[in-house]
Order: sequence, then structure tokens, then C-alpha cells
Amino acid sequence: MADLTPEQMHRLHDFAEQLAELAEHQEDQWKVQTTDGQIFLTMMSPTAPHGLNVVRLRRQIEAQTPEVIALNDTNMGDPVTGLTKVPDLMVIAEEDTDDTAKSINSRDVLMVVEVVSRSNSLTDIRDKLCDYPKMGVPLYVVVDPRKDKRTVTVHSDPSQGPDGIRYRKEVPYAFGDSVTAGRWTLDTASLKSYPADW
Repeated sequence: MADLTPEQMHRLHDFAEQLAELAEHQEDQWKVQTTDGQIFLTMMSPTAPHGLNVVRLRRQIEAQTPEVIALNDTNMGDPVTGLTKVPDLMVIAEEDTDDTAKSINSRDVLMVVEVVSRSNSLTDIRDKLCDYPKMGVPLYVVVDPRKDKRTVTVHSDPSQGPDGIRYRKEVPYAFGDSVTAGRWTLDTASLKSYPADW
């Protein structure tokens, strides 16, 4: 991440929030996210397989742990780093949600799930893999439905090392496997791959 002063991080976070408020009033839906001292605007245009994967995972998570809620496409911010994200799915204890806040505090999030999109896969595979441990997210699950991948990877155990704060454990699975992610067991047999001609 770029070496920003706390004041610069605060200004970046405030500006990202202002952009997010403007984006809410646009006809098209936009994600406003920050990484490496930059703000990224992404137009949201999820495909049917992407949306179905998110919904099927959300249902499993909430069925196994009724005390949590799994929110999709909701703003998440970190008061420590100033980073902001809009995960495909974030899991939080319902008692930890503040329904008056502009965004969910990433330090309260139990798990984030991202379904890799066809158009900007590096965001989920590289950028968010780097940012989420810094934001205090203990579990990061990457679902990759691309035809040459069809994988689910669970990243966990974030800790400080010579390379900064990173996830120290990575467990790969294939579509169809039973995936263990923290306290959850995810059945991936119903996950949809992107069509072969995409």
C-alpha cells in the first residue's frame, strides 16, 4: 500500500464516501473501493451465474449460523487503514451491525466471499487478497467460476510478517468439494461455472 499519512488516509476515505453517495443517485450501480492509495469506480453488472453463486452461498451460511447475516454488495470500511470495499458477500454477527452507519466496519466482519468476475479477476485475486487482511478480515473465500479454474480458495490466519500483514494459510478446493471455511461448511456442488464461450 502507498505510504499515506493518517490525515491522507482520512481524506481518501472521506472522498470515497462522497463518491459512494453520488453513485447511489446514478441510474447505473457503481462500486466505490480504495486500494493502494487509489480510488476505483467499477460499474456493477453481475451476470446470472455470478449472482446465483452469491445467493447460494449466502443461504448456506445463514442456515448454518442463524445469529449472523450475510450481506451482499454492501459498503465496508476500515477505520484503521481507511480502505473501503464492496464485497460480493460479507458475514457479520447480526448484533454487531449498526443500521445507522454508512458502511460496515471491516473489523466486525467474520468472513468475506468474492466471486471472481470475468472482467476484473485481478481485483479479487490480487488486490483484495492484499487488502482484506490489513482490514482485519479473518477469512477470505475466493470463488472462481471461470471455465479454466472452477476453484474455491480459503485464505485465513492473517498476521504480520516480513512482507506485511498477509493471510498465512491458503487451502484450495475444486467445484464440487465440501469446503471448510472457519465454522462454515460450504457445499460447492451447486455453484455455477461461467459458460465455456465466455
